[in-house]
Amino acid sequence: MIISIHIGKTAGSSFLATLENHFGNKLLKDYNDFGVKKISATSSRYEKYKAILKASVDLAEKDWSKIECIHGHTLPLKYLLMGYKRQAKFVIWLRNPVDRLFSHYYYWKRSYDPKISDDLHRKVIEENWTIERFCLAPEFQNLYSGNIWGFPLEYFSFIGITEYYEDDLAYFARNFLKSEVEAKKVNVGDNEGKPYVIDESLRNKIESFHEQDMALYQRALEIRKTRIAQLIR
Repeated sequence: MIISIHIGKTAGSSFLATLENHFGNKLLKDYNDFGVKKISATSSRYEKYKAILKASVDLAEKDWSKIECIHGHTLPLKYLLMGYKRQAKFVIWLRNPVDRLFSHYYYWKRSYDPKISDDLHRKVIEENWTIERFCLAPEFQNLYSGNIWGFPLEYFSFIGITEYYEDDLAYFARNFLKSEVEAKKVNVGDNEGKPYVIDESLRNKIESFHEQDMALYQRALEIRKTRIAQLIR
């Protein structure tokens, strides 16, 4: 089994399209809890434990015999015990945290619908938040750290880097799906996944505010570098 953790604006929708094509009805999409906007590094332990306990009860009632892949906005810790029993491989995609935040901001600007958008989305748009206010808001601080809380990066069998999406997807397909796949692009922003041109002082300020996530991202790059080095030996 593959358990894929989707953090928003890291090419997770494009990756989902590949998983849907490969697994068909053996894929379970888990988008019912632990949204990126709901769990952060500042969430209390009580909030996290309560959510995980509820999720664990839900999992105990499921029949997993027909499921080969799970993908969604979910905490990996939720599936840790079930994943251990099924010898599951956990996978995730990460992107430079500053560029991810910019992509998140402009996506919300494009997609806002007062009829269905949640309270935080409505607040950002109707109060006309600047990009700086958005990137430095406590609600969005260290989202990576919050979403993989309690689950070290080293537990992931595969960490894809969005900036190298096609190369890393090809590696994943060969080694985990045992097949070749075509890279699909879904929900891509105006900059086509390229780094945003950002004032250096603002970038430095954002990097400092999201220090935990920057450290995680750098570790992920090192893990990728080691993986590539092992391939060319």
